[in-house]
Amino acid sequence: METLEQRLGYKFRNSLLLAEALTHPSLAYETQRPHFDNQRLEFLGDAVLQLALTDHLYTLFPGFAEGDLTKMRARLVSKQALTRFAKQIHLGEYVLLGKGEESSGGRKRASTLADAFEAILGAVYLDGGFDTARDLVLKVAEQEIKKIAMEPEEKNPKGKLQEILQAIQPESPVYRVTSESGPDHDKQFEVEVTWQSKVLACGKGRNKKEAEASAASKAMEERVWES
Repeated sequence: METLEQRLGYKFRNSLLLAEALTHPSLAYETQRPHFDNQRLEFLGDAVLQLALTDHLYTLFPGFAEGDLTKMRARLVSKQALTRFAKQIHLGEYVLLGKGEESSGGRKRASTLADAFEAILGAVYLDGGFDTARDLVLKVAEQEIKKIAMEPEEKNPKGKLQEILQAIQPESPVYRVTSESGPDHDKQFEVEVTWQSKVLACGKGRNKKEAEASAASKAMEERVWES
């Protein structure tokens, strides 16, 4: 694990925490060690990630409203972004998988990589404290944060939502007009976006395009597909 520690820029005092962070539930099941997998650390790491990025964005963009900051954070904590962070440190090479998960391509699976990255953050937090974990987040996310700083507004929310969802399952979201109101010169449209038969969000706008964009933006904020 020394190579991974070099990529992280952090040396674990408790190597068992690193081993736990890298243990996929499939291996824990096969070895009959159900309580030794990375799911609890993933839960903790998600909170560490959210706080680290929230604090950084709050400081970086002092003039931005809550809604804008929320959208920016959503871009940084999406499964797609986490997968890129994991690939950046070649995390897939170190994840410990069960035989079935290994043979089915789990080492490259987005959900596996994203979960392992959050688990690593949880482990670093427990081993070295919040400041150390925050430094790791900001180092790995540096390029993504620079990109957001240059273009804080998501210009194509429909395209971004489709990109996120198709990274999970190759199925496009569906937009449906649920209501129209107002006179012809001042119409108000309401649109519902669904994916895999699940309603993700609703949006409103002065035309269908605007309402669809609003629905996509809200869907990325609420992230119903992760629940």
